Amino acid sequence: MARKYFGTDGVRGHVGKAPITADFVLRLGYAAGVTLVAREQLGAGDRPTVLIGKDTRLSGYMLEAALEAGLAAAGVDVLLAGPVPTPAVAYLTRALRLQAGVVISASHNPYHDNGIKFFSASGNKLPDAMEEDIEARLELPMGCVEPAKIGRARRLEGAAERYIEFCKSTFPNELDLRGLKIALDCAHGAAYHIAPKVFHELGAEVVVVGASPNGFNINDGVGATAPDSLRKAVLDAEADLGIALDGDGDRLIMADKAGNLYDGDRLLYVIARSQLLDGALPGVVGTLMSNLGFEHALARHGVPLLRAKVGDRYVMELMLERGWKLGGENSGHIICLDRHSTGDGIISALQVLAALRRLDASLEEACADLTLYPQKLINVRMAAGFDWQSDPDIAAARLAAETELGEVGRVLLRASGTEPLLRVMVEGRDGEQVMRLARAIADAVEKACAS
Repeated sequence: MARKYFGTDGVRGHVGKAPITADFVLRLGYAAGVTLVAREQLGAGDRPTVLIGKDTRLSGYMLEAALEAGLAAAGVDVLLAGPVPTPAVAYLTRALRLQAGVVISASHNPYHDNGIKFFSASGNKLPDAMEEDIEARLELPMGCVEPAKIGRARRLEGAAERYIEFCKSTFPNELDLRGLKIALDCAHGAAYHIAPKVFHELGAEVVVVGASPNGFNINDGVGATAPDSLRKAVLDAEADLGIALDGDGDRLIMADKAGNLYDGDRLLYVIARSQLLDGALPGVVGTLMSNLGFEHALARHGVPLLRAKVGDRYVMELMLERGWKLGGENSGHIICLDRHSTGDGIISALQVLAALRRLDASLEEACADLTLYPQKLINVRMAAGFDWQSDPDIAAARLAAETELGEVGRVLLRASGTEPLLRVMVEGRDGEQVMRLARAIADAVEKACAS
């Protein structure tokens, strides 16, 4: 079934434009609620309960109210967690034995975007089949259960505190962060009141930036998608390292004391090296975007890298299929299934810090034998529905680049699952060549879109 609303990470778009409108989210809540009621095997008189969390966008208030009303109309009780990171919703849904969790967030996007994503009772992203059921229900008229069966809503007290304790529990008991000065950028997002406490309570001195959300400034020049903010914070504070989260707290980048940045591939490598101290690591799951240098470095340790489609849900699917515990994307989504059921920026950062303690190394030292190939990614805006795969000029530009690179590079073109963009990626050993070929393909895409 072709998806009409759900992308790789839920339903997302510009607030006030379809589908991110109050009336659509009302119907989405109802459709999801009806689907849950139909699927759950509950006792007589019992009703499903769903947790709703959100990030710090102003539009979260409107969408939360609409979602709550739709779920209640379907006979579903609602717990409201307020602003908490996306992985906090996954954890609390599982810990409280709820039927589902919902996050109102557009992750790393600017404040004028927002979205809705769902977690199952096990704390995983909903399977495709259930999202398809919800989409099918959206095509039917919205109704309402009889008045006596309408769902109730209440605030979940202590949601942030529960999640803080969970994050700390994933850090080894025999280790601490004493003597470490960390610059922490919370992106003015959902982790602003949580991440600083986690690292401070484990013993670190924490210098915090990006922790004053006002509804409009999420991801605005701060966070994992704006690394200059982290670099400046590290250098200004003379910190030992830096950690930057994105708006909903499920991805990160890090920096060493010199301000050098470390993406998801490097951070995964540090965690992998630590896990190898305990014996064999069966493998790591990456994506089509994972760097060839990362793959080669893992291979030198006898660890295979398998590539999933881009998107943490696809990384998770392949990890579960193989029974592997470590995977992620170079964008900073890292999944440690021995610690959490989903990608988590705070917990992933803790695993990197634990690895550095165990390896007795700095970030620079832990990655000394990892050399990444130059990689250039250009995002080209395109109209929805544009058939870029059939355009002969784009195909010719791609073929020319692949021919010139030969066996020592890669070209990847893919449509974003969350924004109207075509992502053009070129990778190879020669940085100037990579830049030139990526620009040539991007120019061909821009020309084709304009014609």
